[in-house]
Amino acid sequence: MTEPYEFTVAEGAALIASKRISPVELTKSLLRRIEGLEPDLLAWVTVDREGALAAARQREAELARGERPIGPLHGVPLGVKDIIFVAGLSCTAGFPPFANYVPADDAACVSRLRHAGATILGKTVTTQFALTDPPCTRNPWHPGRTPGGSSSGSAAAVAARMVPAALGTQTGGSTLRPAAYCGCVGFKPSFDRISRQGIFPLAWSLDHVGIIARAVEDAALIFNCMADGSGSGARALIPDPRPLTPKLGILMDLVERSRPAVRDNLLNDARRLEAEGANVAEVRLPAGLSLILAVHHITLSTEAGAVHAGLLGAYADSYAPGLRSYVEVGQLIPGAAYLHAQRLRRKIGKQIDEILAKYDCFVMPTASNVAPDRSTTGDASFASLCSLFGLPAISLPTGLSAERLPLAVQLVASRFREDTLLRTAAWCENIFGGLASPV
Repeated sequence: MTEPYEFTVAEGAALIASKRISPVELTKSLLRRIEGLEPDLLAWVTVDREGALAAARQREAELARGERPIGPLHGVPLGVKDIIFVAGLSCTAGFPPFANYVPADDAACVSRLRHAGATILGKTVTTQFALTDPPCTRNPWHPGRTPGGSSSGSAAAVAARMVPAALGTQTGGSTLRPAAYCGCVGFKPSFDRISRQGIFPLAWSLDHVGIIARAVEDAALIFNCMADGSGSGARALIPDPRPLTPKLGILMDLVERSRPAVRDNLLNDARRLEAEGANVAEVRLPAGLSLILAVHHITLSTEAGAVHAGLLGAYADSYAPGLRSYVEVGQLIPGAAYLHAQRLRRKIGKQIDEILAKYDCFVMPTASNVAPDRSTTGDASFASLCSLFGLPAISLPTGLSAERLPLAVQLVASRFREDTLLRTAAWCENIFGGLASPV
């Protein structure tokens, strides 16, 4: 018999709407799952047991009165990364001086989820201010491996079936990489498609809200509830019954910089897609990956240096070493260097747009390696590409390595083409399948 905690978002929402399961039953099942696994995984900062149960009872009472579900997520519990404001719950951002900070209002994205009927189960672990320093969270596939960062707790919690989906953020690779390392679906929409109001910033022109789930359909469902209405992909509904013959460009610059297991898996994935009808071609970046990553690094460091200038002066000893280094270096970068980086960013971005317009999606590894040890959060460079240029991207699990660690493929589409991206991802997911729970 399937336990309620095993349901995806779409499954849980459908079962609740048809009264085959109650919101309270689903919430209690997830809370029991958390109680059993959390001591080993350390994915949560706060589990709002009483608040989640109270919200579940309210959703259940609404259905009992014969009312229609208030939205497509009616009664479905979700997790929220602990850098995003949830009214009444502490928002620490992994920063000790913020341990007792409790926002009075929800972030805009959380407010939209509640409007769609979702309940908030709690706050998941983030690396400090969503940057580089390793978190306490363990990878559910192997306790000695990192879950990635910075949306570490969100990815681990979803992979371990503690929650069907959770919000993350991404400035470099902080949604896609944890999803890949933990065997989940990670989705980052185009820049500014989801409001960042009520989220601690790291770098204003790079920060994105992300979604970690177990299925493309779930990511699309949550995106539809949060997305701003501009752009052609505002309602990227999945599934789409029409058959696809997508045109895919394998980004060879990243394939060639991957570790052997990742490279071989990506090329095998491409052959599988081609065998199912995709048109696959090799493509190259218009500029060297090293230059693109340098532009990203200068942008992130400079903007983080500005964001944290006041806090660093007041709480320098509370900063984790990696974050402090980024901030201090960023404050030393000349304005002329930052402006030159932005000129390069625009120029290269236009060139990438021209290449990408010829394809439905680029295909590439999500990360250069499988999850490394917990002294690092892993290699964010492959996902930083879409963050720098504001492109929508999704990571899909495609299998396990010889070490039984998740392998993943990343799809990237043109800006505001979330509809194309999610439809293509759903087609690929049907070929690759998903991964079972690791615990």
